[in-house]
Amino acid sequence: MKNLPLGIQTFKNIIEDDYLYVDKTKDIYQLLAHKGKFFFLSRPRRFGKSLLVTTLEEIFLGNHELFKGLWIYDKIEWKKYPVIRIDFSSMDIRNSETFLKSFNHQIDSFYKAHSIKVNKNVDYKDKFKDLIIELSKKEKVVILIDEYDKPIINFVEKIDIAKENRDILKNFYETIKSCDEYIRFAFLTGVSKFSKISVFSGLNNLTDITLADRFSTITGYTEEQLYFYFAERINLLAQKFNKTEEEVKDQIKTWYNGYSWDGKSFVYNPYSILLLFENQKINNYWFQSATPTFLLKIIREHQINVIKFENKPVHSKIFDSYDLENMNIEALLFQTGYLTIKDVIEPDLPFSRYILNYPNMEVKESFLNNILMNFSENSDNDEIMIFNLVENLKNNDLESFFQIIKDIFYKIPAVIFMADREAYYQTIIYVILTLIGIRINVEIHTNKGRIDAVAETNEKIYVMEFKMSSSNQAIKQIETKKYYEKYLSSGKEILLVGISFDTEERNIRDYTVKIFK
Repeated sequence: MKNLPLGIQTFKNIIEDDYLYVDKTKDIYQLLAHKGKFFFLSRPRRFGKSLLVTTLEEIFLGNHELFKGLWIYDKIEWKKYPVIRIDFSSMDIRNSETFLKSFNHQIDSFYKAHSIKVNKNVDYKDKFKDLIIELSKKEKVVILIDEYDKPIINFVEKIDIAKENRDILKNFYETIKSCDEYIRFAFLTGVSKFSKISVFSGLNNLTDITLADRFSTITGYTEEQLYFYFAERINLLAQKFNKTEEEVKDQIKTWYNGYSWDGKSFVYNPYSILLLFENQKINNYWFQSATPTFLLKIIREHQINVIKFENKPVHSKIFDSYDLENMNIEALLFQTGYLTIKDVIEPDLPFSRYILNYPNMEVKESFLNNILMNFSENSDNDEIMIFNLVENLKNNDLESFFQIIKDIFYKIPAVIFMADREAYYQTIIYVILTLIGIRINVEIHTNKGRIDAVAETNEKIYVMEFKMSSSNQAIKQIETKKYYEKYLSSGKEILLVGISFDTEERNIRDYTVKIFK
């Protein structure tokens, strides 16, 4: 087995040092054959954007032999072009001054690499334009830009710095547009797609391929690729876990598959897959590289009900609404990889509707865990307490189960209390039950009313009603409206659970559990 390219994002290094490379050149060929010259692709962090950019670089440099054995090897005319690859993640972006200095330094390095004399008396825009014109005297220029939005999104909580860096980028992209006649191909990647008005107003001929069907698998691993390139490692995992290969594949799919940009083709997170096989352990690798602190802050400050993120219908316009002054939380979660497209409704209409949801177990569990830990002031014991709930349910020890939930409520500061009181309690219970692996659905409509929540284990179904008055009143509503009826054919034991809350204590007042017979 070849070594896994953990932390290696440069195509040339992967090939020359004989690391495993999952062949994406057929998808790249589709991009090269596409009409147009300026392209943009948005994908979450750790999703192979940098590897894609460096692969394009080697193709346009004409390094034919690096692609021996890959799909594209004999499919294109190999020709060398002058390539300018800019990686904004490598620059000093602490403020606009250091950003400009670092930007200028990188442009100067291209002059030096091509033995061109630099005109020190012009600003970064004119200097870059002069570079393109000079290089195009041999062949038209290829421009590859990685992490174009890094100088902005790193400062979403420091709006002044973000705006200054945004203005620098806006002027830069206007320069690229003015050099159209000298450019053979331009490709930009980033996490977020800022509106054309705010960043790309000058680059109005940019083709956004983010949601295009034909490029839906240009990054990430398809199931076919996973089973082909990692077959031996899947077998080793099966041996280690004492499971069949099919059982292991199902587990990997549940945890790491599910990302989609067209609602039809789904891919695995490459970063998590590599760490899975390196460590031979299923874990939450996605969140080990970064905690979404600014997202948690937005959710807290705006009292956003996280229950609403599941199967969330959105209008196609939200994918173009990302801007510093007007952030849409669903667009933000989608572009950063916490939500993904699960279905497209009426895809042929000018403005389609999309169904967003968590991609997989890894993202959902980790995101909700971060929310709960953030709400309860990051207590070190909270995670242990949550997973003790599993044992309580297995042992049918509901008294201990509800005591732990009450302890968690006590740890949540008053400033986080939501204006919609019932939604607040419902959200916390939803998060807790989801984290311990219980399937829970909320606000289920029946012909006689709306069930607050239904939680399900392999053996039992809990029909739950929340009240601000008394738990007995909650039980009475379940029985009167026969909320349990739709679950009678499940073959599982049905428990009716009434929970009442004390608004002054901001906690559970009492609960009543009744076995349906």
